[in-house]
Amino acid sequence: MDVDLTTLLSDLPKNPRVVVTGNHATPWYALGLLDEAMTSAGRPYKLWALNGQKGLPDHEGVILESCFVGAGQRKSPRLRYVPARLSLVPLVLKTTLVPDLVLLHTTKPRNGQVSLGVEVNVLPAAIEACKARGGKVVVQANDNVPWTTGDALLDLDQVDLVIEADDAVPLAPEIPLDDESRLIGGLVAARVTDGSTLQAGIGAVPDAALRGLADRRGLRVWTEMFSDSVLALEKAGALDPDVPVQASFLFGSAELLDWVDDNPRVHMIRTETSNDPGLISKNPKMVSVNTALQVDLFGQANASRLSTRIHSGFGGQTDFIVGALHSPGGQALLALKSWHPKAHVSTIVPLVDEPVTSFQVSAVITENGVAEVFGRSQNQQAWNLIAHAAHPKVREELTEEAIALGLLPADSPVPN
Repeated sequence: MDVDLTTLLSDLPKNPRVVVTGNHATPWYALGLLDEAMTSAGRPYKLWALNGQKGLPDHEGVILESCFVGAGQRKSPRLRYVPARLSLVPLVLKTTLVPDLVLLHTTKPRNGQVSLGVEVNVLPAAIEACKARGGKVVVQANDNVPWTTGDALLDLDQVDLVIEADDAVPLAPEIPLDDESRLIGGLVAARVTDGSTLQAGIGAVPDAALRGLADRRGLRVWTEMFSDSVLALEKAGALDPDVPVQASFLFGSAELLDWVDDNPRVHMIRTETSNDPGLISKNPKMVSVNTALQVDLFGQANASRLSTRIHSGFGGQTDFIVGALHSPGGQALLALKSWHPKAHVSTIVPLVDEPVTSFQVSAVITENGVAEVFGRSQNQQAWNLIAHAAHPKVREELTEEAIALGLLPADSPVPN
């Protein structure tokens, strides 16, 4: 590794593609050095990050690329969004968006290896694709990154440059649980039985749902990501002690980072494993909990766009919906508030006017109740969504729209 960053970058092709650790694990110090060196040399480059956070270089000469858009990319005029289910993003990185350099945030070296810590995700695929084309791998080695195992481990012979910098690892803010989130979480939790396998992300509703499972036993976790609610289940004795928590990335408190550090209970897995619907379906009683911006009377969900502008992306929602529905005793749930608190509109709509993110879930759950969807006729789906999920003040309008769409008979009463 007798090479400095400037020399290494000079070996890259014209307008190279850089893949950087995304989500909440960005190597900010090393990324700053890279951007300064490229900009000073007048060299444009493409910066690909999954769920890129605020602070990413966003100026002339940089094209931001992503298959799942984050706050640091969302409104940039230089954003190139590439739609892809998360399970297929590794294939994208090996075919159409092959990196010339991968910039990682890791632990300090140990026994000839480093650990990717809190963010594994699509990075192993990016590293493999990059090295296959003769590209470079640079790591920011940080004492504050917890050591995790499984697919998080990377041999140092795959690394071309180590930059040591002990940045603080971002911590998840504590999310207050409002009454509606508690109610929705309780309705979700009521459907989960002992021995179920859980997938749920971060947020008030998933947090409330998982924390409502403290009295269950033999639960398993197979998920894209997890946060402190999983640690709470572990403390409560709700998790199966013989099955490790399996996830692709994590984001949580300092206590969570301490818990996962060198902990054999946590097994980090790459996206091709975590999000493979076939592997998801092998988990017993798989319960997938996701959310959406809108759900329409046909059971279609928009979870990625606002006024046709990309807000996030497909993510793994479709992967887990399909996997959960094929799991023995599994169920795929969409949990959301019936009224959008900022836009002041109903989240249950007649027909989504944005590109559809997913469809055909088991049930849609709001603070108003549970609308069973899977296996029901389209007419029953619509009625259930209006009667049990929609906000009361829009039920009359939705009933009229359902009649106009041919989903309900002309004489259908308005649900109470």
